[in-house]
Amino acid sequence: MGQDYDLDTSLEERVGKCPYSTVQSLISGKWAMLILYYLMKGPVRFNELQRQMPKMTHATLSVQLKSLVEKGLVERKQYEAIPPIVEYSLTEIGKGFQPVLEAMKLWGEEYIDFMDKK
Repeated sequence: MGQDYDLDTSLEERVGKCPYSTVQSLISGKWAMLILYYLMKGPVRFNELQRQMPKMTHATLSVQLKSLVEKGLVERKQYEAIPPIVEYSLTEIGKGFQPVLEAMKLWGEEYIDFMDKK
């Protein structure tokens, strides 16, 4: 299956060394994958993102976006206007995650079918 990774270390210690731990740390936020999914279609303004996820609070969305920006997956662009206009989009490395999201979607659909048949 591939290389074994040191199991005697914490997740934080494995980040940057183990690809699984690294990805897990990048998308560990409850809403991270959904945000990345919505940004796959192109730049989205903050309020539009929040409308697509009405159960998420303004503060939570802000924290999740800030984290994704800090991790380099999402870009924040602010336009000089009154009121300010802020758009979020995937960075080049964030766009590279699209096939992973698509694969997770397909597997998720298979799992939903599996659960429906139980």
